[in-house]
Amino acid sequence: MRISDLFIYPLKSARGIAIPSASVDAFGLVGDRRAMLVEPSGQFITQRELQDLARIDIQPGPSYLRLKMEGKADIIVPPPHPDNRMDVVVWKSDVSASVADEETNKALSAWLCRDVKMVFFDRLAKRVANPEWAGGDAPVTFVDGYQILITTTGSLKALNADLATHGEGSVGMERFRPNIVIDCDEEWPEDRWAAIEIGGIRLDLVKPCARCIMTTQDQKTGSRDVPNPMPAMGRVRMSADRRVPGPLFGWNASPRGEGTVKIGDTVTVIEGRPEGWSFKRR
Repeated sequence: MRISDLFIYPLKSARGIAIPSASVDAFGLVGDRRAMLVEPSGQFITQRELQDLARIDIQPGPSYLRLKMEGKADIIVPPPHPDNRMDVVVWKSDVSASVADEETNKALSAWLCRDVKMVFFDRLAKRVANPEWAGGDAPVTFVDGYQILITTTGSLKALNADLATHGEGSVGMERFRPNIVIDCDEEWPEDRWAAIEIGGIRLDLVKPCARCIMTTQDQKTGSRDVPNPMPAMGRVRMSADRRVPGPLFGWNASPRGEGTVKIGDTVTVIEGRPEGWSFKRR
């Protein structure tokens, strides 16, 4: 098995960036989910409630970010001042984040027709994954819960086969917003992996990923008038374990080392999970 694709999402819930290689540190892939939009109150915003986030392209520069949106003038975002901070909320986590300059926030608010602020996970920000799953001190940025999301091509093929059987179209891997995509022929092998190694880095698969309405949205337009993978996931991937309810696709992973991963790297299973995961029968 090998890595077929790598993605980072510098601005949470905006478009992803396909990359040939990535540095990995304790937080996951470097550059992933280091920025986020929030309400003036500090509550985080995603495509779940603001579909237009899918229309925003982000291009990291050496000392700035460039935001692009069709029909809008580009926004150049300078580095935030570390003393300009606010408390923000990501699910159940409270995080002290640095805030973008006023001009950036005004421009983004005009783009999205609502008041928003752009915030950054900088060196002063602190947040950790749920220790019940990730164990010990597992630092995270603005991700939903864990450092790295892993999916496999074999599992997407199996999901699309079920969609096709029911005349429901097909979906691409971008719907699931993974970081690391592993090319394999087998369907759902990741359920039986406890740990894998890539480029000398151990990745513990700590928790399956429960999926939400974002998988039903086109990741370029935000439209929900597209093939919907949720019915198929409900048929073949509905969790029977109350700890992680709902339809599952992909696994959250925590890195246990640092280094570099790249497309084409060999993926080795170094620890199994023979019992797999419990799913409801159709």
